[in-house]
Amino acid sequence: MVNFIGRFNVVPSLPEKLEPLREIVYNLFWSWNHDAIELFRRMDRKLWEETYHNPILMLGKINQHRLNEIANDDSFISHMNRVYVQLNIYIEEKSWFQKNYSYEGEKFIAYFSAEFGLSECLQIYSGGLGVLAGDHLKSASDLGIPLVGVGLCYKEGYFQQYLTSDGWQQERYEITDFYNQPMSLVTDLDGAPLKVVLDFPGRKVGVQIWKIQVGRIPLYLLDTNVPENSEDDKKITRTLYGGNNETRIQQEIVLGIGGIRALHLIGIHPVVCHMNEGHSAFLSLERIRQLVEKQELSFDEAKDVGFYSNVFTTHTPVAAGIDIFPNNLVETYFGNYYRNELHIDDRTFYSLGTIIKEEPVHNFNMAHLAMNMAGFVNGVSKLHGTVSKKMWIEGFVDVPFDEIPIDYITNGIHTRSHLSNDMHELIYRYFGDKFLQNPADLELWKHVDEIPDEELWRTHERRRERMVAFARNRLTNQINERGGSASELAFAHEVLDVQALTIGFSRRFATYKRATLIFSDIERLANILGNPNYPVQLIIAGKAHPKDDEGKKLIQKIVAMSREPHLRKKVVFIENYDMNVARYLVEGCDVWLNNPRRPLEASGTSGMKVIANGGLNLSVMDGWWDEAYNSSVGWKIGNREEYDNLDYQDEVESRLIYETIEKEIVPLFYSRGEDKLPRGWIKMMKSSMRQLGPQYNSHRMVEEYAKKFYFTALEKRTSLMYNNWQKGREFTNWKKRLYNNWNKVKFLNISEEEKNGDMKVGLKYPILAEIELGELTPDDIEVQIYYGKIDEGIRGSKSFVTMTQIIKKTKSSRYIYRGEIECKDTGQFGFTLRILPKHTLLINAFELGLIRWA
Repeated sequence: MVNFIGRFNVVPSLPEKLEPLREIVYNLFWSWNHDAIELFRRMDRKLWEETYHNPILMLGKINQHRLNEIANDDSFISHMNRVYVQLNIYIEEKSWFQKNYSYEGEKFIAYFSAEFGLSECLQIYSGGLGVLAGDHLKSASDLGIPLVGVGLCYKEGYFQQYLTSDGWQQERYEITDFYNQPMSLVTDLDGAPLKVVLDFPGRKVGVQIWKIQVGRIPLYLLDTNVPENSEDDKKITRTLYGGNNETRIQQEIVLGIGGIRALHLIGIHPVVCHMNEGHSAFLSLERIRQLVEKQELSFDEAKDVGFYSNVFTTHTPVAAGIDIFPNNLVETYFGNYYRNELHIDDRTFYSLGTIIKEEPVHNFNMAHLAMNMAGFVNGVSKLHGTVSKKMWIEGFVDVPFDEIPIDYITNGIHTRSHLSNDMHELIYRYFGDKFLQNPADLELWKHVDEIPDEELWRTHERRRERMVAFARNRLTNQINERGGSASELAFAHEVLDVQALTIGFSRRFATYKRATLIFSDIERLANILGNPNYPVQLIIAGKAHPKDDEGKKLIQKIVAMSREPHLRKKVVFIENYDMNVARYLVEGCDVWLNNPRRPLEASGTSGMKVIANGGLNLSVMDGWWDEAYNSSVGWKIGNREEYDNLDYQDEVESRLIYETIEKEIVPLFYSRGEDKLPRGWIKMMKSSMRQLGPQYNSHRMVEEYAKKFYFTALEKRTSLMYNNWQKGREFTNWKKRLYNNWNKVKFLNISEEEKNGDMKVGLKYPILAEIELGELTPDDIEVQIYYGKIDEGIRGSKSFVTMTQIIKKTKSSRYIYRGEIECKDTGQFGFTLRILPKHTLLINAFELGLIRWA
């Protein structure tokens, strides 16, 4: 191997007239601007596809003659200038945030994620979590939220998938040339790369920083592939979700601790940090360390400050999906850090990695670390919020189930990023400019009813035709690459029917997603697909994790069945699922099939992407569909049942899929009048777009994060910072006083003020309570009556009423409280009383783990 002694970069040589292109291609605003994408296609349509929709690489490969040619093309220059103006107006115009809020400071929110799905040319994502993170940044940009993204820069990214002749998934890892991507190295004034240095066991690890501009939002990616690192350390950020447990903890140290240090080095000091999954939870430790070192706060004071300005979003409904490290590995990497920099003992440190405080700690749970360090915790759908409470109920002893402090914000998608150009033009024509600014506007989506049925249907049919053409071309390439025969190639040109009802299924091939459920009864499926009068077809794509052999077997089974004589041409599996493949499928399918095992789908977003494109959903009542479904917008599989016998569940739900397709979907799709239009189907398309379009998008989602979490966290941290952290110190002292005296808090006497037998609706049931507070005062606590119907069980709906202090007994710490239950409904009710901590800075009354029940 040759060792190079010097380096230099080569950049495209653009004619002067084309200089605006340089600014256009380095801002990913182009990725959701159809006019910009058409500009790139216009330069060289074939090269645009060959470079995997990478404008930087295309500019580097396009020949100088072609550049000179388009520089003298007035029409092209006019098109380029139009896109350039669009970019500048977008950056400079007053945003939603600027119009509605006046918080000071730039980029005061930092959003951390292990992956970001922004464009297919940037291979720094693996699936839904990454695309969700990318959409979060895009909507934050559209809304003008003062946010910055932080992630890792993977040299290989996620694997490229290809199948052997027998359908077994193989992985290929391609090296990414960062200098030919829409990203740039962050440098100092002398042009040298900015680097942070991390202490690893027995060595220092250097990390350089890359920047991707996503509209108004900068995304910083951390990269350990620098000359001064050892060969092993260079590979820390090589592969997304690759390597072993040690690689994973190294990556998460780089992301969390390195991410905070990188932002500070750049000059960004975030007030609020959002952890998208637990991968970045170590950032909470680094924020504490910085406060201890620079503001001279104690560990407890710094932890309290961090708690009220950290947000944690969990995406997994099962414990197996969480990173858990053995204590000996954590000790290797953090022993010096917690002893000498956080100044705490091992018991205190390891307790941060669990929410179950009563048991010895053997492992360090990253989700638990995030929950212990974040005052704002949420799931990603209403159902997932409930599932998360069930999963972590052990950490909330004595807290009623419905009051466990885990919130939810349902995921959404960046509509313009997942909308076909054809549908975008149609919607823009009837919705107007406001659609570009606020796709979450309920009133705006009502205009879908103004679109003529003919226009909507023809637009959707064009997308199905393009999807079929794409599938045939992709299948041809797959066969060529593995040396297929001439007969196989001829077959590839004939798969699928451009007019047939097309059902799509594309997602990660985790076993719980049950990709082969629709193949449970091959004979019945063949009859559905093979009906000559009402043809149906399936198009499928997805990757299994490299170590998931069970997932790979599902792919192999589907490929084998697609070659069966009675299913050939009707079932197609597309290799190497990515954002580009997904785009064609969500834009062209008529029905999107989703059949995970409930309740294991935290949210799911692929089904949201078909909505604005006119597709309809057929799904299990799980994730987002559990709250979105009604009979006018799509179809459901089952009625929220959960089964102990999984084989029986598969049998029941596969039958439901067949019956729904046979009895509801096919008849509606093929019910045509003389004009050949499926009017009933189009009515459902419009209903889905009108009802679901404004709700299941990331503008609504990011607005919710901003209003529920970001701005509240900012205000709380600002309050704690007041007068050189005086309020923060006072608050920590208040907490200590509460913990030290809580054992003295108790109920002495409870009585009903009046006993008149049965109560009538409209009356009030009064209760008196005498309590002992010890060294505490009524300002420190709140006394509540907690009540509800007896027959609703532990998870039934309960209510509480705050009681009022009416008497303090002379020369004692005893107080009398009074409260009333308003009798609104009939039935048998029960009540009890409780005492909770009270402070203006508390996000919820249960975060201290202190509660005294009567």
